[in-house]
Amino acid sequence: MRPLKDAQLGAFTFFASALPHDVCGSNGLPLTPNSIKILGRFQILKTLTHPRLCQYVDISRGKHERLIVVAEHYESSLSDFQKRGITASPEKVLQMAYEVLEGLEFMNKHGMVPVPLTLILHLYPSYLAPEVIAQGSFHPSDPSRDVAPLPSGPKTDVWSLGVLLFELCAGRRLLQNIDISERLKFILTLGCMDDIVTVLAEEHGCLDTIKELPENVLELLRKCLTFLPSKRPTPTDLLRDHVFNGVSCLYTPFQKPVSLFSSSLRCAHLELPEDISELCKDDDEDYLSERAIDEVYHLWCLAGGDLEKELTNKEIIQSKPPICTLPNFVLEDGESFGQGRDRSFLLDDTTVTLSLCQLRNVREYTSLEKFPLMQSSLPQSNSSNELSATVTLPLIIRERDTEYQLIRIILFDRLLKAYPYKKNLVWKEARVDIPPLVRGLAWAALLGIEGDIQAKYESIDKDTPIPTDRQIEVDIPRCHQYDELLSSPQGHVKFRRVLKAWVVSHPDLVYWQGLDSLCAPFLYLNFNNEALAYACMSAFIPKYLYNFFLKDNSHVIQEYLTVFSQMIAFHDPELSNHLNEIGFIPDLYAIPWFLTMFTHVFPLHKIFHLWDTLLLGNSSFPFCIGVAILQQLRDRLLANGFNECILLFSDLPEIDIERCVRESINLFCWTPKSATYRQHAQPPKTAGDNGFGKTATYYSSDYQDMSKTDLSREPLALCDLKAEVSPRISAEDLIDLCELSLAGPTKRTRAGKPKIVAVDIRSAEDFSRGHISGSVNIPFGTVFSPDGELVQCPATGILQNSRGRVIVVICHAMKSAAMFAAHLVKVNFSRVCILDGGINKLKSTGLLTVPSPQI
Repeated sequence: MRPLKDAQLGAFTFFASALPHDVCGSNGLPLTPNSIKILGRFQILKTLTHPRLCQYVDISRGKHERLIVVAEHYESSLSDFQKRGITASPEKVLQMAYEVLEGLEFMNKHGMVPVPLTLILHLYPSYLAPEVIAQGSFHPSDPSRDVAPLPSGPKTDVWSLGVLLFELCAGRRLLQNIDISERLKFILTLGCMDDIVTVLAEEHGCLDTIKELPENVLELLRKCLTFLPSKRPTPTDLLRDHVFNGVSCLYTPFQKPVSLFSSSLRCAHLELPEDISELCKDDDEDYLSERAIDEVYHLWCLAGGDLEKELTNKEIIQSKPPICTLPNFVLEDGESFGQGRDRSFLLDDTTVTLSLCQLRNVREYTSLEKFPLMQSSLPQSNSSNELSATVTLPLIIRERDTEYQLIRIILFDRLLKAYPYKKNLVWKEARVDIPPLVRGLAWAALLGIEGDIQAKYESIDKDTPIPTDRQIEVDIPRCHQYDELLSSPQGHVKFRRVLKAWVVSHPDLVYWQGLDSLCAPFLYLNFNNEALAYACMSAFIPKYLYNFFLKDNSHVIQEYLTVFSQMIAFHDPELSNHLNEIGFIPDLYAIPWFLTMFTHVFPLHKIFHLWDTLLLGNSSFPFCIGVAILQQLRDRLLANGFNECILLFSDLPEIDIERCVRESINLFCWTPKSATYRQHAQPPKTAGDNGFGKTATYYSSDYQDMSKTDLSREPLALCDLKAEVSPRISAEDLIDLCELSLAGPTKRTRAGKPKIVAVDIRSAEDFSRGHISGSVNIPFGTVFSPDGELVQCPATGILQNSRGRVIVVICHAMKSAAMFAAHLVKVNFSRVCILDGGINKLKSTGLLTVPSPQI
C-alpha cells in the first residue's frame, strides 16, 4: 500500500441483508451470512492501489450483519464546490476529469465497478445514466424494495462523470427543484435533444456561463453526456482524446508498485542516499505520513482504536434497549403491530474520520537510534531502556505494544525489501519475533521463496476436473470455518484453487485429508496472493513433510512415529514408560499432529506463534513440539489409563503456545542432531534444484542435509528401529559433542551444547584395548539385576551422577547397547542414546586411547 501522506483514515458502516435462520444450503449446512460473503469479496479491493483511487484498508464484521469499512479519506471533496456554488476554472475541470478518468480506467481494467459512483447513483438519482433508468431498476417510490443491482459499466460511469463536470462548470446542482420521478422523466426525454449540454444549461439558467467555456471543455461535456451508450466513449477512449492534449503531458503514466517475491524486484532501480541516516532523520515532518496506510491503521488499532466506539460517538451507530424493540400488539398468527422499522438499520453514507492524535503525539518514535537500518532492532542506548525491557515481555504483550510494533515493522519492511540479499538478517530478527502485519512475507522469506511465482502458479491447470475434486469440496467447509475470511465463499474458492494447484503440480503425490488444514495458514496470510500461498505451501511440505503425501505413506508415517516415540523416551522416560504400559502409542493421537503440522488441532492464532518458531528450525523440530505438548499434559496423562487418555485427546485441552514454543526450543537444543535421523526424510538438494524454497535453519542445521561420511548414521530397517527404545546418534555427532580432535582428544563442553557422558558397556578387558578419551567403563552385567533394577555399586553411583546429561551408550554389539539403554529408560534415566555402529565406527578415526601401563 502507498504512504498515508496528507490523507486520513475514515470509517463508514452498513448492514448486509439477513438470511432466514431455518434455511440450509444444498450441502445441508447453514447458509453463509451475507456479511461473510461481502467480507470475503471485499479483500480484493484492498489490493487496488492507484493515485486516483482512495485505498480500501479493512472491513470488520459486527453484530446483526453490520459491516464497518475503513478507507483512505479526505475531508474536502467536489461537493465543497457544489455546496458553495463556485464554478471551477476550465483548466481545473480538465485536470479533474483526466484524473477521474484515470481512476475509472484502472478500475475497468480490473473488471470492477467504481463503488463511489455506484453509491452516488443510488443516493442521487440526478446522476443516473438514461440506460439505467430505462431498464427500470430504480424504484424511487419504494427505496426499501429488494431489487437487483443497478446496471453499471464504463460508459454508465462516463455519463455520471459528465453530470459532475457540468455542475462544476455551472456552479450549481442539477435538477434539485423538481420531484424525483420528474427528474427521471426529464433525463429520459434528453434522448430527443440534439445538444444535451445546451438543453441542461437553458434548464438551469446558466447558458451564458456554459457558452463561455473553451471548445475542448464543451466537447468533453458533449461526449460524456452522449445519450446512446453505443455512441458514448469509454474512459479509455476519452483519455486518448484530443480534448486532453494540453493536460495529459502533466501526468506520468501509472506503474504498478513492484511487489516482493516478484521477478521484477531484482530489476528495480533502488536508490539509497549516501548517508543512510537520511532515511531516519528526526525532523518536524509527520512520521505517519510516510508509513503505509494499512500500517497506520494497524498501529491505530494497537493504540486502542475502536471502530464501533468511534461510530457510536458520532451517533452513526445507535442502540436501543431490547424492551423498546418489542411490538405493542401480536396476533395469534404472529403478525405484530406497533413498531416501525428501526431507522438505525437504514443506510447512512456518513464517513467518520478516525483521529490519529494518539499516534502522532508519540514523537519519540522518530528517534534515529530506534530505527537501525540493517542491524538488530534491540536498542542499546540508555534512552531505549523501556523498549529493551519490552523485548523480555511475553509475545502476546509485545504484539500489542504500539511503539515496539512500529519499530519492528519498519525494520522488517527494510529487510524484506532487501531480500534475498539480507536473508541472514531476516532470520536473525525472526528469532526475536515476527510482527503480525508482515508475517506472510516474513514466512515466505524464511521458506526461501524466490523466482517468478506468479507465472508458475498461473501456468498450472486449476480448472480441469480431477478425481480429488470431490474430497476437496468435502474438506473445505470443515477447515477452520470459525474464521470469517476462510469461511467465506471467496475463501472456499481460493482454498480450492491453491489445493488443486498443489495436487496437479505434484503428480507423484496425492491429496490426503489434512492438506486443507496445512494450506489454511498460508492462505489466510496471503489471501490476496494465491501464488505466494501456493509457493509457501510447496516449499513447506518437502522440508517438514517429505513424502507424507505419497499414495502409500505407511512406511514414512511409521518411521516418523517411531522416532517420535524415541524422542519421548529420550526427554521424558517416566511419561514414555507409562504411555507404553497402557498401550497409548503415538499412532493413536499423533498422526493428525504431524500430518498437518498441528494445524488440525490448534486455531490459527496459535499456529501463527508456533510456526514463527517452527520455520526457524529444521525438519526435526516438530518432534520437540510434540514432546512439549505432551509435557504440558504430563500430570493428567500419568494419572490416567488408556480410556481416559483417549478421551483427553479427543478434545485436546488448552495448550499454552508460548510455553510450548519455549520448551520446544529447549528440547531441541538438548537433542543431538543425528538422534532424529530418518531415512525417509528429504535428501540434500542438488545445485540444479528449481523448486520454490531455498530454505535454511537458524537453531541448527538439519542432519539430513549434511554430507554422508563413514561416521554418519546408517539406515535402519523399520522393525529394528521399533525394537529400540532410545535413539541412535552418529559417531560424528559424538565427536562434535565431546569436541574430540586428532590434535589432542580432550573432553570439554562447548557453550550452548549439551553436557554428555560416554558410557562404554564392554568388558574391562575390551575397554583397555581402546576407548574414547573421558568415557567411563560400566560393563553391562554390573549395574542391573535380573529384573532390570539398578544394583548398588560404584558404577551405579557414576550413572546417578550423570542424570541430566546426555548419556551415550557405547558397545561393539548394538543389541547389547539397545538393551542397556532400554534398562536405563525403564528406571527413568533421561537423555539416553546409543552410538550407531558401536565402538567399531571410531576405530578408523585414530581417536581411541589405550590406558598407560601401571608401573
